Amino acid sequence: MLDDYVSDENPVRFIDAFVEIQDLKELGFMHSELKATGRPPYNPSDLSKLYLYGYLNSLRSSRKLMKECSRNLEVMWLLKNLTPDFKTIADFRKDNPEAIKKLFKSFFLLQAT
Repeated sequence: MLDDYVSDENPVRFIDAFVEIQDLKELGFMHSELKATGRPPYNPSDLSKLYLYGYLNSLRSSRKLMKECSRNLEVMWLLKNLTPDFKTIADFRKDNPEAIKKLFKSFFLLQAT
């Protein structure tokens, strides 16, 4: 079980808790409210967690983040074994630049206190 490999003090637990309490709709993330029809997109909270993890670990490339989703136990735990492809990851960044900036600002202000 992945939970056994991620200690209680691991930073991914902080990332997970932080993103879960955010109002992603208020921050301006696209697809923060899912539609009843069609194939559902990835939840913006999952991709936000991935971007925060990537930033903290100097992984900014969509392809590198994609690789981490299938080989890094911390990321696998954080995303609950989701494996978005690099285009999905890159499109999320392209479609939500201002919301991501707001999320990061809140994250780093909270982390600094």
